[in-house]
Amino acid sequence: MYMQEKPLKNYGGMIISMSNKPFDPEQYKEAQRQIWDSAAHGWQTWWETFERGAQKLSDRMVELAQIKSGHRVLDLATGIGEPAVTAARHVRPTGSVLATDISAQMLKIARSRATSLGLQDIMEFKEGDAETLDLQDSAFDAVLSRWGLMFLPNLVATLKSMREVLVPDGVISAAVWSAPSKVPLLDTAFSTVRRYVGTAQASNIPGPFSLADANALRRSFVQAGFRDVYIEKLTVTFSFDSPERYTHFQQAIAAPIHVMISGQTEEKKKEIWQAITQAVRQYAGSDNTVNLNNEVICVTARR
Repeated sequence: MYMQEKPLKNYGGMIISMSNKPFDPEQYKEAQRQIWDSAAHGWQTWWETFERGAQKLSDRMVELAQIKSGHRVLDLATGIGEPAVTAARHVRPTGSVLATDISAQMLKIARSRATSLGLQDIMEFKEGDAETLDLQDSAFDAVLSRWGLMFLPNLVATLKSMREVLVPDGVISAAVWSAPSKVPLLDTAFSTVRRYVGTAQASNIPGPFSLADANALRRSFVQAGFRDVYIEKLTVTFSFDSPERYTHFQQAIAAPIHVMISGQTEEKKKEIWQAITQAVRQYAGSDNTVNLNNEVICVTARR
């Protein structure tokens, strides 16, 4: 379903305001680059808060990939450097980690983290489109991707490429978000904004919930030639000191929301942010702390 007379825009994969033009993967990926670059400053401020909740997932992904000292690891769409940093701690002193991302600004944060942790000698960072990375075949013992596969316009083709860069019997370990109703960290804010701006998410456009069907996800890995495909679900909890702090987090990192409300008056924008604060209060405890439990789908497979 298309909304008339509105240009194709990608809001970080979260929401699409569409025209009657066909989906353009290259336009989409350039929008992704711009969105993540613009949000990097906010991530620089909030990454510690986010990683307190996400570390459980990074640890589990590394465990599922059976990463150990001496391994060569590729992290696809690393963002602020995870699970690359977690993997680097396991492969040292003789292993290596290559972390890639489409956003140069997000990679700056990842590099800074690696340096602060003394991991710079075993970590390399490469800016690039995950679908067109020029990598040597059979170069890695493991491939990781945390919350990255959902944004790939050509998922199966990319998975085939990732299979080729793995050594024989090498492992890929990835994680994607479950259905919106099970991911209040994202959906609380974005569903509130949608009620105000009247846009609708497109089912045919890559986005954070586009791989929420575990069975379809499994089929993609099988189609790409992987074997021993294993899927499990994990709950990760993100905590904020108050509903207001949750809204401040979204204001800082959710560039898509700023795009969605860009046409609103300043008064209306203020009203929307207040509505987000009110919406998240349902998760606040007696001490006003907000704890959001979110379901993640983990998938592991072998070459």
